[in-house]
Amino acid sequence: MGGVIASLSGKLQERLERQRNRPFLEGVMAACALVATTDGEVSFAEQVRVDQILQTLDKLKVFDPHEGVEIFREFTDAILENPHEGHARAIAAVAAISGDVEAGALLLRICLAVSEADGEVSLADQIEIVSMCSRFGIDPADCGLYIDMPADEFLAERIDKDAG
Repeated sequence: MGGVIASLSGKLQERLERQRNRPFLEGVMAACALVATTDGEVSFAEQVRVDQILQTLDKLKVFDPHEGVEIFREFTDAILENPHEGHARAIAAVAAISGDVEAGALLLRICLAVSEADGEVSLADQIEIVSMCSRFGIDPADCGLYIDMPADEFLAERIDKDAG
């Protein structure tokens, strides 16, 4: 009888953990989708990175990785098919966890990992991540995204770097 109760207790704990972490899963997948779609498409490398995150992050291990991937795809499809509505829906999912600064810091690190999946963080990715920083009250410099130069100078430097 004790084994049955322990099994039921374990299953109940897992369900509670899933329920408690569901908004975080949705917020992270929405944020990943916002970053992954900045260039108008989602690369294979970005998809693989999201899958790796789902399999390794303790807070998300209670979920089937396929469930997280499906949520990510729903957000990316919505953003790519109807940018205005899809973006608004993704931002709402991110906003649902914006009161938790610790979750926000983790979400931003995840976004950086997704943005680096293609080998380089694009300016559009940086802008999206900086926008999320403001939602959580986190200084972009803490994410390595603060640029201490005027925008036109920064853009000129980026253009020169990309051309060379």
